[in-house]
Amino acid sequence: MSGARVLPHYHPDTGTWSYVVADPASGRAALVDPVLDFDLASGRTGTRSAQALLDAVADGGWQVDWILETHAHADHLSAGHWLKRRLPGARLAIGEGIRQVQKTFRTIYNLGEHFPVDGSQFDQLFGDDEAFMLGGLPGRVIPVPGHTGDSVAYLIGDALFTGDSLFMPDGGTARCDFPGGSAALLYRSIRRLYRLPDETRVFVCHDYCPGGREPRCETTIGEQKRGNVHVREGTTEAEFVALREARDASLVMPRLLLPAIQVNIRAGALPEPEDNGVRYLKLPVDRF
Repeated sequence: MSGARVLPHYHPDTGTWSYVVADPASGRAALVDPVLDFDLASGRTGTRSAQALLDAVADGGWQVDWILETHAHADHLSAGHWLKRRLPGARLAIGEGIRQVQKTFRTIYNLGEHFPVDGSQFDQLFGDDEAFMLGGLPGRVIPVPGHTGDSVAYLIGDALFTGDSLFMPDGGTARCDFPGGSAALLYRSIRRLYRLPDETRVFVCHDYCPGGREPRCETTIGEQKRGNVHVREGTTEAEFVALREARDASLVMPRLLLPAIQVNIRAGALPEPEDNGVRYLKLPVDRF
C-alpha cells in the first residue's frame, strides 16, 4: 500500500493550512479544511484559495471523494459548500459533535427553530473512531475535543490531520475558551494522539509563525512529544490546564469568529439572500 500524498496550501490572511490528500495508487483524493476568502472590512467573499485546491486536484488527475472539516472553525470561513458544488460525488463531512455546536450557536445568533441542528447541512457526520476509505488508504476519525466540542482529527494512512488540537511544536496548542471548550479535555485528546507511532506524519491546521519564522505545516508525533512548548511527553494534566487557561485569559477574540461560525455551522454555506437579493451575516452586540 502506498502512502498518502499530501499537498499543503497556506492562507496567509488567517494562518490556515488546507490540504489535498491523495492516494496515488487509486487516484482518489480528499480536501481538508478548505478556506473561503473573506474581507471583513468590505464583507466580500472570494474563492482564490479554494480554486487553488481544485487546480491541484486537476493537475494530479484525481477524483475527490471527501471534503473533510476538522471542526466548525472560528478563524476562517469554510469553502466546503462552494467546493462541493464543483466536485460531483464528493461528500462533505465533519464529526457528529457539530450538532451540539449548532445548538449552542443557534441560540447565540438567534437563528430560530427553523435552523436545523441535526447536522443535516453535511453529507456525513462521523462518529468517534469511525473508519472510512480514501481509495486504498484506510482512514480513521479520532475525536479530539477540547479546543471545541466537535473537534476531530483524521488519520489517513500514516498522515494525521490534527485540526486545531496541535500546532507546530514551537506553537503549542489551540485555545480552549470557546463554548464547549475545555483545557482538560484537550490534554486528554493530545495524550490520545501521542499514543500513535512516533513516525506518524502530523499536519496542522494553523501556523502563526512564532518568532517571525516562515510558515510550516508538517511535523511528527515524536517531534510533538519531545518538543511541543505546551504539552510534551512528561507534561501533567494539571500543568497543561494551568498554562492553557492562563494563556487563554490573555488572548483577544479571533477577528473572524462572528462571521465564521455562523457560516461554518451551515457547512460553509452563506445565509440565503433576503428579498433584496443580498445575503446578510448577523453581529450579536455585547454578547461576547
